[in-house]
Amino acid sequence: MNDIGTLAEKSLHAGLKEWYGRTTDQFEVKVDGFIIDIVRDEQLIEIQTRHFGAMKRKLKRLLNDHPMLLLHPIPQEKWIVRQTAVGEPVSRRKSPKKGQPLDLFSELMRIPHLLPHPNLVVGAVLTQQEEVWRDDGQGSWRRKGWSVYDHRLLDVLALHTFATPADLLALLPPDLPQPFTNRQLAKLAKIRMNLAQRITYTLARCDAVEQVGKKGRSNLYQFLLSECSEK
Repeated sequence: MNDIGTLAEKSLHAGLKEWYGRTTDQFEVKVDGFIIDIVRDEQLIEIQTRHFGAMKRKLKRLLNDHPMLLLHPIPQEKWIVRQTAVGEPVSRRKSPKKGQPLDLFSELMRIPHLLPHPNLVVGAVLTQQEEVWRDDGQGSWRRKGWSVYDHRLLDVLALHTFATPADLLALLPPDLPQPFTNRQLAKLAKIRMNLAQRITYTLARCDAVEQVGKKGRSNLYQFLLSECSEK
């Protein structure tokens, strides 16, 4: 892979581009007015570490004419590396948080209307990462002033791709009742309630589920896609 554009990138983005790229690919190519991370034959490949909302205009312009793969890293294992303000090592510890493919919905909720597009495939890249903190006094109060300076790719553990909303439904727990509430989804998937809400929000807006009523104060959702009705 050439190193055009990598100087301005954070380490995680550059690392994923190197991991996924092939020697026959083109890198940092201008297509229809937009810079694309990787061009492989007819396919455009974009690596987006966060902020899918910033991709809306780009995706809407390109999807009608090009097949696209949108890759998003999710840290299944993460280590917190603390450094001084000038980058000298302080400590390294493993985070108890473990990412999973369902975490992809925290970003998909920003582009639900684009998920049914036949030219779009989304990939969840499960990784081992280092998150580098620096003691520069510029970070949030939650980190007591430590800033997140960088993310480093250590390894890729798995890649899960989703070409249709039906593929995304396969991520939900197999014993999820029909219909179901967000609370039931959160309990069975062992996720937080706010992630369950993001999942149903996204799936409802790409016509994979629909709200069919209420159970007490909770909304009830039902699968819409026939190919998933026997899940």
